[in-house]
Amino acid sequence: MQRTLLISVLILSSCGLVYELLAGTVASYLLGETATQFSLVIGVYLFSMGIGSWLSRYLIEDLIPKFLDVELALGLLGGFSASILFLSFGQTRIFQIPLFTLVVAVGTLVGMEIPLLLRILKNKLGFRDMVSKVLSLDYAGALLASLAFPIFFAPKLGMVRTSFFFGLLNAGTALWGTFVLPLSDKDKNLLRAKSALVMTLLGLGFAFSEFITNYSEENLFSDEIIYSKQTNFQKIIVTRYKSELRLFLNGHLQFSSRDEYRYHETLTHPALLSHPNPKRVLVLGGGDGLAVREILKHPGVESITLVDLDPEMTKIFSEQSILTEINGSSLKNPKVKVENADAFLWLERSNSVFDVVLIDFPDPSNFSIGKLYSTAFYRSLKRRLNEFSIVEVQSTSPLFARMSFWCVDATLRESGFNTKALHVYVPSFGEWGFVLGGIGKLPAYRKDLPQDLKFLNEIELKSLSEFPQDMSKVPTEPNRLDNQSLVRYYDQEWNRILD
Repeated sequence: MQRTLLISVLILSSCGLVYELLAGTVASYLLGETATQFSLVIGVYLFSMGIGSWLSRYLIEDLIPKFLDVELALGLLGGFSASILFLSFGQTRIFQIPLFTLVVAVGTLVGMEIPLLLRILKNKLGFRDMVSKVLSLDYAGALLASLAFPIFFAPKLGMVRTSFFFGLLNAGTALWGTFVLPLSDKDKNLLRAKSALVMTLLGLGFAFSEFITNYSEENLFSDEIIYSKQTNFQKIIVTRYKSELRLFLNGHLQFSSRDEYRYHETLTHPALLSHPNPKRVLVLGGGDGLAVREILKHPGVESITLVDLDPEMTKIFSEQSILTEINGSSLKNPKVKVENADAFLWLERSNSVFDVVLIDFPDPSNFSIGKLYSTAFYRSLKRRLNEFSIVEVQSTSPLFARMSFWCVDATLRESGFNTKALHVYVPSFGEWGFVLGGIGKLPAYRKDLPQDLKFLNEIELKSLSEFPQDMSKVPTEPNRLDNQSLVRYYDQEWNRILD
């Protein structure tokens, strides 16, 4: 009995932490603001565990059957948690209600586990051994779950399958307990029947996980989903409506094939035309190959290095015919070299020097992305430049996120760059901004614009740097690693727009 309960601690603590990670991950995927969502979920979850611990004092008799009932309830609720969250997002206006109701319920059940176990074991072990063994196994289980969830379960099984898998593990532990723990025949038979029912429901859920995932995603996205994959780094979804394709990363629109040319022409050509003779170009982010497509319109460019974190991203935009049609098979061009790596670390390792650097990272919606807009990152980048090099950074919307936009400008200036702010109207996004930077004085644009552009000409090129009153410069503090002011600006401004 003692060994059975101690092994159960290891398994159940893993399950409990995974349910917490699932809630935080799904919330950040659906709502954005990763740091905010995880902080709220963790805080409410821990508070609910305290409630569960307090409530466990009222469970006095028949502790083993009650403990196994708690595990079955937790397995059922935790196992269906990801499905409930995904399905409810498209059905309710206030997603936080089902989210935190679920977090409170799961946290309360998890909070009951350790007090019940300690009371069951109190006659089997001395107090010191009992507490140390239970807590050490509890922490070890949490460590295993925290390592396995991001490395294996989330990318390989996805959110829905992972929740059902750990629900089955929870319920299976309860069923195992009916064979090895001292129970009356009546309790034993009843608990086995409950276990069989719960495991059947969870097994059916696991078997139909793909159907549940597809159905929930169809409710989230109005257009037909033609590609969906959870990678080690993000959720990639491509949708289609008639001839229009849209790319979403973690639920956020990255481009629409209907108007992406406005964005990508503005991202690339001002920088390339600001350099007297660009030959070596570096693209950070931009794994869709659309910026590379535009760079290749400059025949003088001899080499393009694309650094994107996610190999799955560059793979599908290299191999899927419907996507290579948009980027012109740019990633297969012999001038292009693709590196799948963290841009921050790659810059530290690289010894190359580039004439033009185009930075096309996602918006700074969390701290892991915010570091790529920091003074530390831009100073590292400067080591890969010469006195004539030009940098251009996508910098969110100067209209909807005015302080965020000018924070990028201020951060580049703080890092030793001379800057020029640009903006363009992209129908899918609204007003969007970019910042040009150079170590020396930014020169006037060359006149040799590529002839096959859809949007930019000499008149439009000049207008990019003319800002109306409601987008004009405002004072901000630069974004540093130790304060991440840009992420704070971004959260505040976009929350105000979305609310």
